[in-house]
Amino acid sequence: MSQVKQLTGMRGVYLVAAELSRLGYIASPTSRSAIGADILVTDQACNRTYAVQVKTNARTFNFWLVGAKAKTYRSPSHIYVLVNIRDKKDGESVEYYVVPSAVVAEKTVYSKSATERQSEWYQFNLPEAKNYRDQWGIFEL
Repeated sequence: MSQVKQLTGMRGVYLVAAELSRLGYIASPTSRSAIGADILVTDQACNRTYAVQVKTNARTFNFWLVGAKAKTYRSPSHIYVLVNIRDKKDGESVEYYVVPSAVVAEKTVYSKSATERQSEWYQFNLPEAKNYRDQWGIFEL
């Protein structure tokens, strides 16, 4: 993974953690060794806990690359926050799509390259995420 991609990913993690903190949650980024969880989140009373997977784009905004395991993660306590960081003439904007893991599992698309390179990937597309823009209330369930 290139350093720019890694920094973009980490930036997304911290942007999401900051937003969750602003909303009154305790948000702790993991050490990147927790499979499927970039941030562990709980409410102030520690009654509800969540594992948050963050996927961040700074260049392509119509989809997010997710791993093959995205097809199998289906838990009310596992949530994806998909982030688009867009540079604009008047500054920068950040879009957050807060999507239940069951939706990501159902709507993730597998693709394979038609070239000799034999690349394959899994992606979650923006049209599937549109209804989840800024849906932070999912953490209230």
